[in-house]
Amino acid sequence: EAVAADWMLEFACYCLCRHFGEERSAEFRRWRDVAQALINGLSKIPTHQKKTVYLCQLLIRTAKGKNLECHFENDQRISPLESALSFWTLLEREEIKLEKLHEDIRRLIQIQTVAVHMENGYFKEAAEVLERLFTDSESDKPLRVKLATVIKSKDPYVPLLQSFSYNLLISKIKSYIELYMKENETNFLIQAATKQVESKGLGATALQDKTVNVNENDKRNLETEQRFVLSIILLRDMLGQMQNCCLNVDSSLVWMYINCLLGLNSLQNIEKHGDALDCGRRRQRWTYKEDLELKSGIREFGVGNWAKILVHGDFNNRTSVMLKDRWRTLCKIE
Repeated sequence: EAVAADWMLEFACYCLCRHFGEERSAEFRRWRDVAQALINGLSKIPTHQKKTVYLCQLLIRTAKGKNLECHFENDQRISPLESALSFWTLLEREEIKLEKLHEDIRRLIQIQTVAVHMENGYFKEAAEVLERLFTDSESDKPLRVKLATVIKSKDPYVPLLQSFSYNLLISKIKSYIELYMKENETNFLIQAATKQVESKGLGATALQDKTVNVNENDKRNLETEQRFVLSIILLRDMLGQMQNCCLNVDSSLVWMYINCLLGLNSLQNIEKHGDALDCGRRRQRWTYKEDLELKSGIREFGVGNWAKILVHGDFNNRTSVMLKDRWRTLCKIE
């Protein structure tokens, strides 16, 4: 079990890196839950798994970086980015050689932790964050002084914060995980899965070019599968409405099982089940919080950048198309 869990955690981390880099928020959330369940199942972190665990936790927290209502630590003052910084510090300790990229990411997390509080009007909390993040070392002093001046100005759009933006932080982390993935291409599950896909002729090109002939029995089977997939989606949506931001072991495992079931079916029937998926999604009403997230995303990225708004916002199983349609509806209402 320990060996299998080790392979699964490496694979989950690889998937998190890939979906974070491609800004595929729904897939990222699915593998976030799987990775978190596996990590919660560890009584202690083995030495060879430390880097994998720390990277998963860094990405999970960075993805929620702008949501100050989300808490990963018992101390409610600790924002997702401040929590991410602690795991970045642990990651740096696992590195044999520290590069400039490491220092860039550290500085960007520090600056954005302050910036996010300022963007939300929490200037007192931003000052408290500054005190926690920076030591009294001479190397930290120049940036600490600059950020203290920025906080006093109460202007979250000063050139310093714009130059070291949240988007730049995401870009730098993407560069880091690209290097990580190149160094970890020997993952056992990835190798085994690749061989299996190739042996079965299930490559991406083969799937795209494949012509499906459907007889009556196939139609009945397809309808049964569609009902199955739809029921799983509805169950997942129902759990999603009850789920808190920070997962516990039990809820993570439930989501892992549901998403594995859904993933196995939707992987082979993604085009066939499109209508069923849409039907399940349409049942979700837009919440006031989601509307605020949408408006905030539009202010930051502009109308039309739906993919960016989706990955940086806190939405419940939405797609870029759904964001666009909802914005159109809000414009009509207002």
